[in-house]
Amino acid sequence: MRRLAACVLVPLVSVLLAAPSAQAAPPPLDYVALGDSYSAASGVLPPDPTASPACLRSTRNYPHLLAAATGARLTDVTCGAAETGHFATAQYPGVAPQLSALAEGTDLVTMTIGGNDGGVFIRSIVQCGLAGLTTLGRGSPCRDQYGSSFEDTIRTATYPALVEALSAARAGAPEADVAILGYPWILPATGGCFDRMPVAEGDVPYLRGVQATLNDAIRRAAAATGVTYVDLGRVSEGHDACQPIGVRWVEPVLQGSNAVVVHPNALGEAGMADRVRRVLRLG
Repeated sequence: MRRLAACVLVPLVSVLLAAPSAQAAPPPLDYVALGDSYSAASGVLPPDPTASPACLRSTRNYPHLLAAATGARLTDVTCGAAETGHFATAQYPGVAPQLSALAEGTDLVTMTIGGNDGGVFIRSIVQCGLAGLTTLGRGSPCRDQYGSSFEDTIRTATYPALVEALSAARAGAPEADVAILGYPWILPATGGCFDRMPVAEGDVPYLRGVQATLNDAIRRAAAATGVTYVDLGRVSEGHDACQPIGVRWVEPVLQGSNAVVVHPNALGEAGMADRVRRVLRLG
């Protein structure tokens, strides 16, 4: 009888002792990725077959890399050329407003957004590039022509739009950790590389200042809405578009390796994913 009881009790105790271990593993994070082309990794191959072709989304963007590193369950609605307004309205036919991907059960939300608002990002780069060509890279023709106009737009229009978008994201996923990334450096602090980024030497610090103003607006909007700001300034220093292949995180206008210029390459997306993981202490 004692032997029979022992035979029954030993497996039962084993099951009871094992039960807490089985329950200890947390469920995967429900992760929603929002944002623009810097989040979508536009131009990085291979393309995401689940995305609208207009969104130019890659399966090697930082959300996919972050999900793979942490085991998160990813819903990726990033889309190239997105503005803050596309959080609440459809960007293209068949592409739903990005905030519709959020739910009460969402655990994690990340994004880059704001750079396309008012055309500031692309317009400043294009206009400064065209101005640089007129002087063959000398002087500061873009700063001389546009002055503080780009930064004024960021402060007066982009910042409040960011606050509204981040507030809406928090409301759509009230239990989630919400994070917004700054943009990695496109140009070095001084000097430049006119053969790859046709910006006049005097306009290199000018454009860098415009980007610094944008990143500061993102930081302030995050602070105002209780969102985590992921600062890429220090980690992307020395990885700008003027650096060689294998070092740069952002592709230049000329002599680059991506079809979509002035955007992060695969190395840049990996660096962004690593920074998010470290800041949010994931995985």
